[in-house]
Amino acid sequence: QVQLVESGGGLVQAGASLRLSCVASGDTFNHYYIGWIRQAPGKEREFLAATGWVGSSEYYADTAKGRFTISKDFTKATVYLDLDNLQPEDTAVYFCAANRVFNNWTAARVVYWGKGTLVTVSS
Repeated sequence: QVQLVESGGGLVQAGASLRLSCVASGDTFNHYYIGWIRQAPGKEREFLAATGWVGSSEYYADTAKGRFTISKDFTKATVYLDLDNLQPEDTAVYFCAANRVFNNWTAARVVYWGKGTLVTVSS
């Protein structure tokens, strides 16, 4: 079992930045890639970015390139997602997820989910 706990969401104004954190725990958390996926009100879940615990490989959706940055601290078992220049359309629940596949983040591939952290961006 792997547990994922997100934090760092909140209410911000357009143009602001946030850092989301995902703390992983469990015996085998380091066997999985960790990704960030968001779900806006009334919309389907959308993959943003992923990373592994070893090395520097990162995988981004086109939506996330340029404004969002994924990073990790293995010593803290934490994966971060830095969100820059937030806009109202970025309002969503941001989920942390664990997957055995690096570049396929469809819901069917995700093995573990966190409960999510809400990001609300006002105009």
